Amino acid sequence: MTETTILITGAGSGIGRATAQHFLEKGWRVALAGRRREPLEATAAGSPNALVLTCDVADPVAVDAAFAQLAKEWGRLDVLFNNAGISNVAAPIDEIPVAEWQRVCNINITGMFLTARAAFSQMRRQDPQGGRIINNGSISAHVPRPGSAPYTMSKHAVTGLTRSLSLDGRAFNIACGQIDIGNALTDMSRGQTVGVPQADGSVRAEAVMDARHVASSVHHMATLPLDANVQFMTLMARDMPYIGRG
Repeated sequence: MTETTILITGAGSGIGRATAQHFLEKGWRVALAGRRREPLEATAAGSPNALVLTCDVADPVAVDAAFAQLAKEWGRLDVLFNNAGISNVAAPIDEIPVAEWQRVCNINITGMFLTARAAFSQMRRQDPQGGRIINNGSISAHVPRPGSAPYTMSKHAVTGLTRSLSLDGRAFNIACGQIDIGNALTDMSRGQTVGVPQADGSVRAEAVMDARHVASSVHHMATLPLDANVQFMTLMARDMPYIGRG
């Protein structure tokens, strides 16, 4: 059993749920953040080491309240897995409503900023000082899929956040890294096993991998000493159409 703490956003489903359950199995104290309580409680499965925090990551008041509750309960935060994110319906940019763009930005950019900001503040001021922020990027932080302008732009923004926090965190013993994931099998990505648009205009099924590989990789990043850092990790289904493009 450990008193090491991690807060995971988007912990009610997908990669967030798989990662939260992995850390709970490893004996960590895990704060589960998300908009709906029921999925978070399903992830927690009654674990005494789980803390459910209902929170819309795009709402600064809700984010600050969630981090304040964590600090009250546990006193410190060692790791943030900045995971919450959404995608857009694939379409050419002129067919994407502005409201859809704003919806993606609110979660993938503003939400990432707000939760990183709150974690940084907690880690800077706690004793002993420091901690680690792990941002969930995407293969789209490197190359786009067809029709993905809002999502791809948002994931490039995450990379900028990671680089900036990596620099600013040095003075406060705060490390920041990013995991860029390709085709982890979750409810959001299940369509990849049926068929998704390709750059040549075709629609084809793609290889996927178990989301538990993401969880174990985040755990590896999280357990490094703070004087070491995985700056960027790309974790992907081996046969997905990423390597070999172009």
